[in-house]
Amino acid sequence: MTTTKTHLTDSIHRRLHLPKRKSARLVDSLLEIIKETLEGGEDVLISGFGKFSVRDNNRRNGIRSHTYGAVDPGASRVVSFRCAPVLKHRMNGKR
Repeated sequence: MTTTKTHLTDSIHRRLHLPKRKSARLVDSLLEIIKETLEGGEDVLISGFGKFSVRDNNRRNGIRSHTYGAVDPGASRVVSFRCAPVLKHRMNGKR
C-alpha cells in the first residue's frame, strides 16, 4: 500500500490530536517548504530519515524507438534521495 497525503494527514490527526484541517495544512506546508528548498538548488536533510538532493543530468542524445528518429531530451534537474543509516536499519529489522 502506498502512503498518500491523506494517510499522512490522518496519522498526524490521530497522533497529535490536531483537527484534520490543521493536520492537512501542516503536511502541505512541510511539502511546500521541501519543494521550495529543492527548487532553489539546496539539499534537504531530515535527521534519521534521509537526504534529498538536486542533481543536474547532462544533455544526451536519444532515439525514438517507434520512428527511429533522433531526439534531444536536453539537460534536466532531478531529485535524488539517500536513505539515512537509521532508517535503513529499521527497514531491515535492526534497531
